[in-house]
Amino acid sequence: MDDEPPPEFIAFVAARLGALRSEAARLTGGDRSVPEVVMQVLIDLAGHWRRLCWRGRLTHRDAAAEYLDRRLTARTRQWREEQIYPVEVNVLRDTTWAAPSAQILETAGAPRVSAYPAAAAHFRRPPKPPEETLAQQLAFFLPSTVRHGSEVVAEAEIAWVHAYRRYVWRRYFRMGGGVVLLIGYLVQFMSQFSAPT
Repeated sequence: MDDEPPPEFIAFVAARLGALRSEAARLTGGDRSVPEVVMQVLIDLAGHWRRLCWRGRLTHRDAAAEYLDRRLTARTRQWREEQIYPVEVNVLRDTTWAAPSAQILETAGAPRVSAYPAAAAHFRRPPKPPEETLAQQLAFFLPSTVRHGSEVVAEAEIAWVHAYRRYVWRRYFRMGGGVVLLIGYLVQFMSQFSAPT
């Protein structure tokens, strides 16, 4: 696996990213974790890209799209199983801060608000900031720094890098397992050689 994604992978992601996001949003209920689910699916796809390309050439089918669909189903199922259904609490407040009532202040041992007008000022809202700063007014005249179409390339690159890291770690584990098996074989072989006949 190369450390840079092939152009075919980027083109595949560019063609299907919008549909993948909308389908992930539909399957997760429009949750905020849609980008995470989509990224996991793309990482899975990037890890098997070469094999899927060969399978697609041999079977004359779109093996990558079929795999993408299967992984999306599996990842959303996994996401649903991991969910803890939170209780959402919305605190409703008035838009103005009211001074505490005299009864509350008396039970707390505080002096009455009306007796001390400076204490009542403590409970007022801070002044609103100005509507627009000078920088915000001048930003209209600057050229835009938004790059259109770079989002797809970034998604594909990030998924490919994560898949490459998985590939490297799997390779290290395979090498380590091979070394352990080789040492075990050598110990077994030497113990058979050293046994008296």
